[in-house]
Amino acid sequence: MKGQPVVYLMYHEIELAGRPMCHCDPGYQRYVVREKDFEIQMRSLTNSGWHGQSVGEALLHPRLPGVVLTFDDGCETDLLTAAPRIRALGFSATFYVTVGFLGERGYLTRPQLRELADLGCEIGSHSMTHRYLPDLAPDALAHEVTDSKKELSQITGRAIDHFSCPGGRWNPSVEAAAKQAGYLSFATSETVTNLAPSGAFRVGRVAIMRDTELEAFHRLIHGQDLWKMRLADSARAIVKKVLGNSAYDRVRRRLLQRK
Repeated sequence: MKGQPVVYLMYHEIELAGRPMCHCDPGYQRYVVREKDFEIQMRSLTNSGWHGQSVGEALLHPRLPGVVLTFDDGCETDLLTAAPRIRALGFSATFYVTVGFLGERGYLTRPQLRELADLGCEIGSHSMTHRYLPDLAPDALAHEVTDSKKELSQITGRAIDHFSCPGGRWNPSVEAAAKQAGYLSFATSETVTNLAPSGAFRVGRVAIMRDTELEAFHRLIHGQDLWKMRLADSARAIVKKVLGNSAYDRVRRRLLQRK
């Protein structure tokens, strides 16, 4: 039996006052949400009677009304800010971690990742090195998808059942590799709501950006205005296909630096 449509939210780093971000380029900072804005967003969910869920919860036990909370990359603020706030509200979330980022400035260390898992937070894989997976040969793709699963499981002592694609870049071969590796879900950056039948695999997510205002946040969690975001996504996908991932990123970086 199909569940009700559920919106999966995608966060990255949470900005803390006086603390430098993991990266300083404008393209990255667009995805960094200020701590006070994140707290307001989470509080507004609970004030509205909504529940924040992990991916595993949403797929196995859909609740309404609710959203799925996900965090990409494995920033240290996952442990310092996001997890404590989420747990205080009785929410849960899935934290997708890039293995190669562990121990880098601003990112979780391996002991911190184990601590995050020990808090009861669901840990997923965001690949080994955050490379764009559709660009990779089969052996390199398997390394990113399969080896990251094994290493994160060794660090946390838990099964790693969920995968998210770096940069939202994927194709059927990447999805097939995730299935072959034994993941239970495969998260993209497609701006869609998700029906949550048992056995769902590919799920879309909606990025919460630095400039996402509270009114827009509420529209997004209700699945409104996503068609506008899909139009923009479709235009970007065409440009990425023409230029290639690396060239597209260089052009985008130059454009953002001019603002």
